[in-house]
Amino acid sequence: MPGSITSDIIKPPAPPHMGGRGGGGDGRDGGDGRGSSRRASIAGLIVLLAATTMAFAALTSAFVMRRDVSKDWVVLPLPHILWLNTAVLLSSSLLLEAARRSLKHGRRTSFNRYWTAGMVLGICFLLGQALAWRQLRAAGIFVATNPSSSFFYLLTAAHAVHIAAGLSALAYVDVQALRLRLGPGKRTAVDVSAMFWHFLDALWLYLMVLFLVWG
Repeated sequence: MPGSITSDIIKPPAPPHMGGRGGGGDGRDGGDGRGSSRRASIAGLIVLLAATTMAFAALTSAFVMRRDVSKDWVVLPLPHILWLNTAVLLSSSLLLEAARRSLKHGRRTSFNRYWTAGMVLGICFLLGQALAWRQLRAAGIFVATNPSSSFFYLLTAAHAVHIAAGLSALAYVDVQALRLRLGPGKRTAVDVSAMFWHFLDALWLYLMVLFLVWG
């Protein structure tokens, strides 16, 4: 029939299937903007890591130069608690990685448990750093006592500031998970937070080597 042919011709085509909430995808690049958002978040993280690396590289250069030209440089006795702090920080990274694996396999309860434990250990690391500074002050070693102590306080304080920023990201993810709002759109926050935390772990190991070898 001419009428049916005409209606078939002007009938609009069905819209393509979009990988939305019910599409069953992983939400990373489902055509709804999550893929581009994830790429932007990763790019932002890379910029942040590069800037942080450059800042600590500049502090390291100043540290080494000051040590080489200083005649009053005194080797700083490192508080023993720094070794415990290092173990605590590394353990927190292991827990966060275990949480990511649990989330990947759909074990939400395990994710919450591991992620919260990793965040708590991060808080313990900060408290341990405060205790290390307190022990140095009790021993009569202050910021202005010696160039070595000045750099120790400066570098560890700068690292602690970054740890505090990392903890805020971990806390955000933890709250979202406990409120059952950690859907596919929030997985990027999990990955970015964990990667930044692992970077801070590596940065702390670098600082420990710096203090031990050149401190």
